[in-house]
Amino acid sequence: MKLNSKIFLSTVLMAGVVASANANPVIDVYAGGMFGAGGATIYNDTHSNVSAQSFGGVLGIDIPLLRVEAEYNHLTNDKFSTNDAMLNAYFKMLSTMVHPYVGVGVGSVFGGSYNPANTKYDVKSTVAYQGMLGLTFDILALPIKFDVEGRALYAPNFVEIGTEKPDLFQYDVRLKLRYIF
Repeated sequence: MKLNSKIFLSTVLMAGVVASANANPVIDVYAGGMFGAGGATIYNDTHSNVSAQSFGGVLGIDIPLLRVEAEYNHLTNDKFSTNDAMLNAYFKMLSTMVHPYVGVGVGSVFGGSYNPANTKYDVKSTVAYQGMLGLTFDILALPIKFDVEGRALYAPNFVEIGTEKPDLFQYDVRLKLRYIF
């Protein structure tokens, strides 16, 4: 073999060894749970503000600059109780151990009830939109990520009270724990 052939063959072999040693999965699939606390405003004639809690779960895919997830939440307080199912997209900023992100979501608010002044009204299924801003913390040596995020959800005409159709604006701070498969 000539010297050029040996150099070429050595370079190809070294590139293969180095590439396989640095191979990381590009796509992470995850499942998680979350808890949130904040408030809600029901936009009708009285504009009532109430505290609210949320509980839920997520399934998603995480790639280097983007995260996509399906989410279910149960929103509750003393005036209303409802569910939402959302499809979210998160855009991540590059960093080392703490990853800031911004996200948007679209989905549906459904089921539950609204109880102003001891009168019960059923929540109707309606479209919902949300925005998120948060930080992801990597837990070293474990396949777990921890998110802290601020979130705002808007659902127009989420309940029908005669001819009135108030909107729901729910905002909270959420803690989310994700397990990477």
